[in-house]
Amino acid sequence: MHFVLTLHRPHGAGLGRAAFLAAAGEAGELVGEYALADPSLGVVVQLLHGIPSVTGVPHPRPGTPATAQYVIDCEDRERAVELAALLLGGGDGDVEVRPVMKAAGLEM
Repeated sequence: MHFVLTLHRPHGAGLGRAAFLAAAGEAGELVGEYALADPSLGVVVQLLHGIPSVTGVPHPRPGTPATAQYVIDCEDRERAVELAALLLGGGDGDVEVRPVMKAAGLEM
């Protein structure tokens, strides 16, 4: 089952990134990883009266911004949560764990 792990940390990558990469990599569960640029470099696209409108500054969101995303392919949610916990390495922040949907619906 595929999951997206979205890391939210005040200061970049998780302290446990090396442990996560070792565990997920050795098990063949890591599909991809992506560091995200500073939120100030992003834009928000909205439809206003059916016309795309781009703002230069993303909407402020409560909490800490996302700093990285990882796609994993593992057996179940419990394993995804175990790998997500490695990313934090005992530091601040959180990791959102979400299953990936396919065109036909939730992959189960």
